[in-house]
Amino acid sequence: MNAPLLLDTCATVWISCDDDVSEDALEALDNAHKFGEAVFVSPITAWEIGLLTARGKVNLMMPPDRWFERLLQAPGLRLAEMPPKVLIASSFLPGAPPKDPADRIVVATAREFGFVLVTRDKPLLAYAEQGHFRALRC
Repeated sequence: MNAPLLLDTCATVWISCDDDVSEDALEALDNAHKFGEAVFVSPITAWEIGLLTARGKVNLMMPPDRWFERLLQAPGLRLAEMPPKVLIASSFLPGAPPKDPADRIVVATAREFGFVLVTRDKPLLAYAEQGHFRALRC
């Protein structure tokens, strides 16, 4: 892919729990690890993990803040920046972006830093297919 990877929230959970991930995503992650390239996760993922846990949609077997701290200790995983510029840009995305605010922030992050977003989220993949950012189906 030649660009750093950004994991969306679901990809982060699936990969950390060893769930099925596409061959393309596994290859991209393996290459990043092999070449010492960082893989990024957005700070908004911490918020989404908290919401998913509070709503009973995920069971992490530990408090979400501890889970997120442990996640960031994984080799090569880095926290992406989320400056005000990205938050504002998420309000002005071109075309017909996803309506979910967290998805918009992730897209704006990918656009700002040139990341390839690893996701299974259908609205995000559809938006990427419109040419507004790069995504890799996980």
